[in-house]
Amino acid sequence: MEYDVVVVGAGPAGSMAAKYAAMNGARTALLEEHYAIGEPVQCAGLVSVAGILECEVNQTELFVNREIGGAFLYSPDCRSIAIKGSETKAYVIERKIFDRILAQNAIEAGVDLLMNSKVVDLKRRSDGQILKVRSGGEDVEIYSNVVIGADGVKSKIAKLSGLGTVKKILPAAQIEGRYKARGPSFVEMFVGDKIAPGFFAWCIPTEENMARIGLCSNDAPMEHLQRLLSSHPIISRRYRGSVTDFVVGSVPLGPLKRTIADGVMIVGDAAGQVKPTTGGGVYTGALCAKIAGEVAAKVASKGDASVKQLREYEKRWKSSLSGEFRMGMFINKTIDKLDDADFNDFVGALNDPDILETITKYGDMDRPSILVSKSLGHLNSSRLKLAFRLGRKALF
Repeated sequence: MEYDVVVVGAGPAGSMAAKYAAMNGARTALLEEHYAIGEPVQCAGLVSVAGILECEVNQTELFVNREIGGAFLYSPDCRSIAIKGSETKAYVIERKIFDRILAQNAIEAGVDLLMNSKVVDLKRRSDGQILKVRSGGEDVEIYSNVVIGADGVKSKIAKLSGLGTVKKILPAAQIEGRYKARGPSFVEMFVGDKIAPGFFAWCIPTEENMARIGLCSNDAPMEHLQRLLSSHPIISRRYRGSVTDFVVGSVPLGPLKRTIADGVMIVGDAAGQVKPTTGGGVYTGALCAKIAGEVAAKVASKGDASVKQLREYEKRWKSSLSGEFRMGMFINKTIDKLDDADFNDFVGALNDPDILETITKYGDMDRPSILVSKSLGHLNSSRLKLAFRLGRKALF
């Protein structure tokens, strides 16, 4: 089999990359190693409005469970602040259905979808790439001018092409069960070194009296989750038992140093194109994937998929997102160094009408740098001292 572009991995980033390659005239194949699109689920299922728009899907009624307009942020000592949005900020979605709609959209754009097709090896030849693929129990070879790796945090394509893998990967665990949410359109977030070291825990309402309860942490997420469910002063009281779903996954932190090699581009989780502040990757992955698909089609039509030709992809996605990733990694690094007393002070400092109004007005799940810059004007002497102390912990 021969194609201009082959995309490996049929998650949101892979489907968007394949769709855009086909839309720009490339003969395109999309490979998925599993038997079904969207399985196994490895996502909390909370996607920003911008993420849905970036993926160009209109049938939201098919996969949206609930609209989210704000969040309650809890400190380790269980004080909370309410961050209220003036409009819908995110959607709670069914990822299986969402992913399948994106794959269907790629097919309608002219993409060949090959299920149960796992890449075994990747070899470079003078005019392209040869993929050795185990498909339906048989070994086949697929030739392509360009290969786009969208195959997740432990990307085989990135590894085989010499680009390595994301250095820091945090494990996550989540259950869905009976839970009395504080507000039907609010996510609950819990921070603390003993709650979810290195990241945070969440409760995301899905239906009446049901929620997804999970966390991402530096280690042992299941142990931390079990402790939350059994003994956290708030979560254990609202959790009513039963588990209707269980999800494990991982969050890559920090993008790859290089996302291109001769004939190869890496996108989405495989490239570490994930927001370090929230772990969300649908918006950022789709944005980068569309660039990758467009560039792949362009260079394939020229017959030259060298690093020099593919550099446009890296320049464009970094121009759009590298500043956000740097800011996000600094915030994440700061969180990783804080103890519970620091978290209590931080949440307490946010509990100010002017600051909360600024968060409501400028808070953006996808671009936190905007909020950070707008918040600088609220740094009085006590908050400045706190910011200096927390920043110093991150740097040293």
